[in-house]
Amino acid sequence: MHNKVLVTGGCGYIGSHTIVDLLNNGFEVISIDNNSRSTPQLLEGVKKITGKAVKNYKVDLCNYEDTYAVFSENRDIAGVIHFAAYKTVPESVEKPLLYFHNNLNSLVNVLRCVKEFNIPGFVFSSSCSVYGNVKELPVVEATPLGEAQSPYARTKQIGEQIIEDYSKVNATNNILLRYFNPVGAHPSVEIGELPLGRPDNLVPVITQTAVGKLPKMIVYGTDYPTRDGSCIRDYIHVMDIANAHTKALQYLINRGNKSKLEVFNLGTGNGVTVLEVIKAFEKVSGVKLNYELGPRRPGDVIAIYANNAYAKEKLGWEIKYDIDTMMTTAWEWQLKLGKS
Repeated sequence: MHNKVLVTGGCGYIGSHTIVDLLNNGFEVISIDNNSRSTPQLLEGVKKITGKAVKNYKVDLCNYEDTYAVFSENRDIAGVIHFAAYKTVPESVEKPLLYFHNNLNSLVNVLRCVKEFNIPGFVFSSSCSVYGNVKELPVVEATPLGEAQSPYARTKQIGEQIIEDYSKVNATNNILLRYFNPVGAHPSVEIGELPLGRPDNLVPVITQTAVGKLPKMIVYGTDYPTRDGSCIRDYIHVMDIANAHTKALQYLINRGNKSKLEVFNLGTGNGVTVLEVIKAFEKVSGVKLNYELGPRRPGDVIAIYANNAYAKEKLGWEIKYDIDTMMTTAWEWQLKLGKS
Protein backbone atom coordinates (compact mmCIF):
# COMPACT_ATOMS: atom_id res chain seq x y z
CA MET A 1 0.00 0.00 0.00
CA HIS A 2 1.16 3.53 -0.78
CA ASN A 3 1.61 5.47 2.40
CA LYS A 4 3.44 8.57 1.23
CA VAL A 5 1.73 11.82 2.18
CA LEU A 6 2.48 15.27 0.84
CA VAL A 7 1.92 17.98 3.44
CA THR A 8 1.88 21.54 2.09
CA GLY A 9 2.85 24.11 4.70
CA GLY A 10 4.73 21.41 6.58
CA CYS A 11 7.01 23.92 8.33
CA GLY A 12 4.00 25.71 9.80
CA TYR A 13 2.28 25.33 13.14
CA ILE A 14 -0.44 22.79 12.38
CA GLY A 15 1.51 21.24 9.51
CA SER A 16 4.51 20.31 11.67
CA HIS A 17 2.36 18.81 14.44
CA THR A 18 0.40 16.83 11.84
CA ILE A 19 3.65 15.49 10.36
CA VAL A 20 4.58 14.14 13.82
CA ASP A 21 1.22 12.37 14.09
CA LEU A 22 1.49 10.97 10.53
CA LEU A 23 5.02 9.64 11.15
CA ASN A 24 3.90 8.11 14.45
CA ASN A 25 1.14 6.30 12.55
CA GLY A 26 3.41 4.74 9.93
CA PHE A 27 3.11 7.26 7.09
CA GLU A 28 6.03 8.50 5.03
CA VAL A 29 5.93 12.31 4.65
CA ILE A 30 7.29 14.96 2.32
CA SER A 31 6.62 18.68 2.70
CA ILE A 32 6.29 21.71 0.45
CA ASP A 33 6.81 25.04 2.20
CA ASN A 34 8.39 28.16 0.72
CA ASN A 35 9.06 29.46 4.26
CA SER A 36 7.48 32.83 3.42
CA ARG A 37 5.60 32.59 6.75
CA SER A 38 7.57 29.85 8.47
CA THR A 39 11.08 28.59 9.15
CA PRO A 40 12.61 25.11 8.80
CA GLN A 41 13.06 25.14 12.59
CA LEU A 42 9.87 23.17 13.29
CA LEU A 43 10.95 20.34 10.96
CA GLU A 44 14.12 20.07 13.04
CA GLY A 45 11.85 19.65 16.06
CA VAL A 46 9.90 16.95 14.19
CA LYS A 47 13.16 15.05 13.70
CA LYS A 48 13.96 15.29 17.43
CA ILE A 49 10.53 13.90 18.36
CA THR A 50 10.25 11.13 15.74
CA GLY A 51 13.86 10.41 14.78
CA LYS A 52 12.87 10.93 11.12
CA ALA A 53 14.05 13.65 8.77
CA VAL A 54 11.32 15.00 6.51
CA LYS A 55 12.30 16.39 3.12
CA ASN A 56 10.94 19.88 2.49
CA TYR A 57 10.73 21.31 -1.01
CA LYS A 58 11.13 25.08 -0.82
CA VAL A 59 8.58 25.78 -3.53
CA ASP A 60 5.97 28.50 -3.99
CA LEU A 61 2.71 26.69 -4.74
CA CYS A 62 1.56 29.73 -6.76
CA ASN A 63 4.17 28.60 -9.31
CA TYR A 64 2.60 25.69 -11.20
CA GLU A 65 5.79 24.40 -12.87
CA ASP A 66 7.68 24.18 -9.58
CA THR A 67 4.71 22.51 -7.88
CA TYR A 68 4.35 20.03 -10.76
CA ALA A 69 8.05 19.12 -10.44
CA VAL A 70 7.56 17.93 -6.84
CA PHE A 71 4.63 15.71 -7.81
CA SER A 72 6.58 14.41 -10.81
CA GLU A 73 9.46 13.40 -8.54
CA ASN A 74 7.10 11.65 -6.08
CA ARG A 75 4.70 9.55 -8.12
CA ASP A 76 3.66 7.35 -5.19
CA ILE A 77 1.75 9.96 -3.17
CA ALA A 78 -1.35 8.42 -1.56
CA GLY A 79 -2.74 11.64 -0.18
CA VAL A 80 -2.21 15.39 0.03
CA ILE A 81 -2.93 17.48 3.13
CA HIS A 82 -3.12 21.11 2.07
CA PHE A 83 -2.29 23.57 4.87
CA ALA A 84 -0.27 26.17 2.98
CA ALA A 85 -2.04 29.53 3.19
CA TYR A 86 -1.79 32.96 4.73
CA LYS A 87 -3.95 33.01 7.83
CA THR A 88 -4.15 36.28 9.72
CA VAL A 89 -7.54 37.93 9.83
CA PRO A 90 -6.41 41.57 10.35
CA GLU A 91 -3.78 41.30 7.61
CA SER A 92 -6.37 39.92 5.20
CA VAL A 93 -8.64 42.90 5.94
CA GLU A 94 -5.71 45.21 5.04
CA LYS A 95 -4.46 43.21 2.04
CA PRO A 96 -7.35 41.28 0.47
CA LEU A 97 -5.69 40.83 -2.94
CA LEU A 98 -2.61 39.24 -1.37
CA TYR A 99 -4.88 36.70 0.35
CA PHE A 100 -6.94 35.91 -2.76
CA HIS A 101 -3.81 35.54 -4.88
CA ASN A 102 -1.86 33.36 -2.47
CA ASN A 103 -4.54 31.17 -0.92
CA LEU A 104 -6.55 30.45 -4.08
CA ASN A 105 -3.84 30.15 -6.74
CA SER A 106 -1.88 27.74 -4.55
CA LEU A 107 -4.98 25.57 -4.03
CA VAL A 108 -5.79 25.47 -7.76
CA ASN A 109 -2.21 24.48 -8.62
CA VAL A 110 -2.15 21.69 -6.04
CA LEU A 111 -5.49 20.34 -7.29
CA ARG A 112 -4.26 20.45 -10.91
CA CYS A 113 -1.37 18.21 -9.83
CA VAL A 114 -3.66 15.96 -7.76
CA LYS A 115 -5.73 15.44 -10.92
CA GLU A 116 -2.73 15.04 -13.24
CA PHE A 117 -1.08 12.40 -11.01
CA ASN A 118 -4.33 10.63 -10.02
CA ILE A 119 -3.81 11.11 -6.29
CA PRO A 120 -6.63 9.33 -4.44
CA GLY A 121 -7.02 11.46 -1.32
CA PHE A 122 -7.08 15.22 -0.66
CA VAL A 123 -7.57 16.81 2.75
CA PHE A 124 -8.15 20.58 2.95
CA SER A 125 -7.35 22.76 5.90
CA SER A 126 -10.50 24.83 6.27
CA SER A 127 -11.73 26.90 9.16
CA CYS A 128 -14.74 27.58 11.35
CA SER A 129 -14.51 31.12 9.94
CA VAL A 130 -16.48 29.82 6.91
CA TYR A 131 -19.61 29.88 9.10
CA GLY A 132 -19.46 33.65 9.78
CA ASN A 133 -21.76 34.89 12.53
CA VAL A 134 -24.01 31.91 13.14
CA LYS A 135 -27.65 31.94 14.25
CA GLU A 136 -27.47 28.73 16.29
CA LEU A 137 -24.74 27.14 18.40
CA PRO A 138 -23.09 24.70 18.52
CA VAL A 139 -22.20 24.60 14.83
CA VAL A 140 -22.85 21.38 12.91
CA GLU A 141 -21.44 20.52 9.48
CA ALA A 142 -24.81 21.32 7.87
CA THR A 143 -24.96 24.80 9.45
CA PRO A 144 -25.38 27.20 6.51
CA LEU A 145 -22.31 29.27 5.72
CA GLY A 146 -22.84 32.92 6.63
CA GLU A 147 -21.28 36.05 5.20
CA ALA A 148 -17.49 35.86 5.55
CA GLN A 149 -16.28 38.34 8.17
CA SER A 150 -12.83 38.75 6.58
CA PRO A 151 -11.05 38.14 3.26
CA TYR A 152 -9.19 35.29 5.00
CA ALA A 153 -12.51 33.59 5.79
CA ARG A 154 -13.69 34.22 2.24
CA THR A 155 -10.61 32.42 0.83
CA LYS A 156 -11.61 29.40 2.93
CA GLN A 157 -15.21 29.57 1.66
CA ILE A 158 -14.07 29.87 -1.96
CA GLY A 159 -11.47 27.14 -1.42
CA GLU A 160 -14.19 24.78 -0.21
CA GLN A 161 -16.33 25.64 -3.25
CA ILE A 162 -13.43 25.01 -5.63
CA ILE A 163 -12.90 21.56 -4.08
CA GLU A 164 -16.63 20.82 -4.17
CA ASP A 165 -16.86 21.63 -7.90
CA TYR A 166 -13.66 19.66 -8.56
CA SER A 167 -14.97 16.64 -6.64
CA LYS A 168 -18.07 16.33 -8.84
CA VAL A 169 -16.08 15.51 -11.97
CA ASN A 170 -12.89 13.83 -10.69
CA ALA A 171 -11.90 10.57 -9.03
CA THR A 172 -10.19 12.14 -5.99
CA ASN A 173 -11.85 11.66 -2.60
CA ASN A 174 -11.82 14.90 -0.62
CA ILE A 175 -12.27 15.92 3.01
CA LEU A 176 -12.73 19.45 4.30
CA LEU A 177 -11.63 19.84 7.93
CA ARG A 178 -13.05 22.96 9.53
CA TYR A 179 -10.93 23.70 12.55
CA PHE A 180 -11.89 25.88 15.38
CA ASN A 181 -8.98 27.48 17.32
CA PRO A 182 -5.84 25.32 17.52
CA VAL A 183 -3.56 26.14 20.45
CA GLY A 184 -0.80 24.60 22.57
CA ALA A 185 2.34 22.70 21.66
CA HIS A 186 3.54 19.11 21.36
CA PRO A 187 4.01 17.72 24.91
CA SER A 188 7.77 17.27 24.23
CA VAL A 189 7.91 21.06 23.63
CA GLU A 190 10.21 20.42 20.65
CA ILE A 191 7.65 22.13 18.37
CA GLY A 192 4.92 24.70 18.96
CA GLU A 193 3.36 27.86 17.56
CA LEU A 194 6.00 30.12 16.01
CA PRO A 195 4.37 33.36 14.88
CA LEU A 196 6.62 35.55 12.75
CA GLY A 197 6.35 39.17 13.78
CA ARG A 198 3.62 40.30 16.13
CA PRO A 199 1.09 37.50 16.66
CA ASP A 200 -2.65 37.92 15.97
CA ASN A 201 -3.75 34.71 17.67
CA LEU A 202 -4.78 34.92 21.31
CA VAL A 203 -2.56 32.29 22.92
CA PRO A 204 0.83 33.44 21.58
CA VAL A 205 -0.19 36.99 22.51
CA ILE A 206 -0.89 35.75 26.05
CA THR A 207 2.37 33.81 26.37
CA GLN A 208 4.51 36.57 24.82
CA THR A 209 2.95 39.09 27.22
CA ALA A 210 3.54 36.75 30.17
CA VAL A 211 7.21 36.28 29.27
CA GLY A 212 7.70 40.03 28.76
CA LYS A 213 8.24 39.99 25.00
CA LEU A 214 5.09 42.10 24.62
CA PRO A 215 4.54 44.85 27.24
CA LYS A 216 0.78 44.27 27.48
CA MET A 217 -2.13 42.73 25.63
CA ILE A 218 -5.56 44.01 24.68
CA VAL A 219 -8.80 42.07 24.93
CA TYR A 220 -10.65 43.16 21.78
CA GLY A 221 -14.30 43.77 22.61
CA THR A 222 -15.98 43.70 26.01
CA ASP A 223 -19.54 44.45 24.90
CA TYR A 224 -20.33 41.29 22.93
CA PRO A 225 -23.58 39.51 23.87
CA THR A 226 -21.67 36.77 25.74
CA ARG A 227 -21.41 35.80 29.43
CA ASP A 228 -18.56 38.22 30.14
CA GLY A 229 -18.67 40.49 27.08
CA SER A 230 -15.62 38.98 25.32
CA CYS A 231 -15.66 36.76 22.21
CA ILE A 232 -16.31 33.01 22.55
CA ARG A 233 -14.15 30.49 20.68
CA ASP A 234 -13.60 26.76 20.72
CA TYR A 235 -9.92 26.26 21.61
CA ILE A 236 -8.52 22.85 20.76
CA HIS A 237 -5.07 21.36 21.30
CA VAL A 238 -3.00 21.26 18.12
CA MET A 239 -2.16 17.55 18.58
CA ASP A 240 -5.88 16.71 18.64
CA ILE A 241 -6.23 18.65 15.37
CA ALA A 242 -3.15 16.88 13.98
CA ASN A 243 -4.53 13.44 14.78
CA ALA A 244 -7.78 14.23 12.95
CA HIS A 245 -5.77 14.70 9.73
CA THR A 246 -4.16 11.27 10.12
CA LYS A 247 -7.57 9.75 10.81
CA ALA A 248 -9.08 11.56 7.79
CA LEU A 249 -6.40 10.09 5.49
CA GLN A 250 -6.82 6.60 6.96
CA TYR A 251 -10.58 6.97 6.44
CA LEU A 252 -10.06 7.83 2.75
CA ILE A 253 -7.46 5.09 2.24
CA ASN A 254 -9.79 2.52 3.84
CA ARG A 255 -12.64 3.84 1.68
CA GLY A 256 -14.78 4.79 4.65
CA ASN A 257 -16.15 7.79 2.79
CA LYS A 258 -19.63 7.56 1.30
CA SER A 259 -19.20 10.51 -1.06
CA LYS A 260 -16.44 12.33 -2.95
CA LEU A 261 -16.58 15.26 -0.55
CA GLU A 262 -17.05 15.06 3.20
CA VAL A 263 -16.88 17.80 5.82
CA PHE A 264 -15.88 17.52 9.47
CA ASN A 265 -15.84 20.08 12.27
CA LEU A 266 -12.78 19.88 14.50
CA GLY A 267 -13.43 21.46 17.87
CA THR A 268 -13.83 20.35 21.47
CA GLY A 269 -17.47 21.36 21.63
CA ASN A 270 -16.76 23.84 24.45
CA GLY A 271 -17.04 27.56 23.92
CA VAL A 272 -14.60 29.54 26.07
CA THR A 273 -14.43 33.34 26.33
CA VAL A 274 -11.23 35.30 25.86
CA LEU A 275 -11.30 36.31 29.53
CA GLU A 276 -11.76 32.66 30.58
CA VAL A 277 -8.71 31.66 28.51
CA ILE A 278 -6.69 34.38 30.27
CA LYS A 279 -7.86 33.05 33.68
CA ALA A 280 -6.95 29.46 32.71
CA PHE A 281 -3.50 30.65 31.65
CA GLU A 282 -2.95 32.61 34.86
CA LYS A 283 -3.96 29.54 36.86
CA VAL A 284 -1.54 27.07 35.23
CA SER A 285 1.39 29.51 34.83
CA GLY A 286 1.09 31.41 38.10
CA VAL A 287 1.74 34.59 36.10
CA LYS A 288 -0.55 37.62 36.39
CA LEU A 289 -1.13 38.94 32.88
CA ASN A 290 -0.91 42.60 32.00
CA TYR A 291 -4.02 43.06 29.87
CA GLU A 292 -6.35 45.92 29.02
CA LEU A 293 -9.91 45.90 27.77
CA GLY A 294 -10.22 47.49 24.34
CA PRO A 295 -12.65 48.02 21.45
CA ARG A 296 -13.85 45.33 19.05
CA ARG A 297 -11.58 44.35 16.17
CA PRO A 298 -12.89 44.20 12.57
CA GLY A 299 -13.26 40.67 11.19
CA ASP A 300 -14.03 38.94 14.50
CA VAL A 301 -17.19 36.85 14.90
CA ILE A 302 -19.04 37.04 18.23
CA ALA A 303 -19.18 33.41 19.28
CA ILE A 304 -18.51 30.04 17.69
CA TYR A 305 -18.00 26.50 18.93
CA ALA A 306 -18.39 23.09 17.40
CA ASN A 307 -20.58 20.08 17.59
CA ASN A 308 -17.89 17.46 16.84
CA ALA A 309 -20.05 14.31 17.05
CA TYR A 310 -19.72 13.59 13.32
CA ALA A 311 -15.90 13.48 13.34
CA LYS A 312 -15.96 11.31 16.47
CA GLU A 313 -18.40 8.86 14.91
CA LYS A 314 -17.02 8.64 11.35
CA LEU A 315 -13.28 9.10 11.92
CA GLY A 316 -13.07 7.47 15.37
CA TRP A 317 -11.46 10.70 16.56
CA GLU A 318 -11.12 11.56 20.25
CA ILE A 319 -10.17 14.73 22.10
CA LYS A 320 -7.28 14.01 24.45
CA TYR A 321 -6.18 17.42 25.75
CA ASP A 322 -8.08 19.88 27.99
CA ILE A 323 -7.78 23.67 28.28
CA ASP A 324 -5.24 23.43 31.13
CA THR A 325 -2.96 21.21 29.02
CA MET A 326 -3.37 23.58 26.07
CA MET A 327 -2.21 26.49 28.25
CA THR A 328 0.55 24.52 30.02
CA THR A 329 2.15 23.29 26.76
CA ALA A 330 1.83 26.76 25.18
CA TRP A 331 3.55 28.30 28.22
CA GLU A 332 6.35 25.68 28.34
CA TRP A 333 6.98 26.28 24.63
CA GLN A 334 7.13 30.05 25.19
CA LEU A 335 9.55 29.59 28.12
CA LYS A 336 11.74 27.49 25.83
CA LEU A 337 11.70 30.22 23.15
CA GLY A 338 12.27 32.92 25.77
CA LYS A 339 11.80 36.52 24.65
CA SER A 340 13.54 35.92 21.33
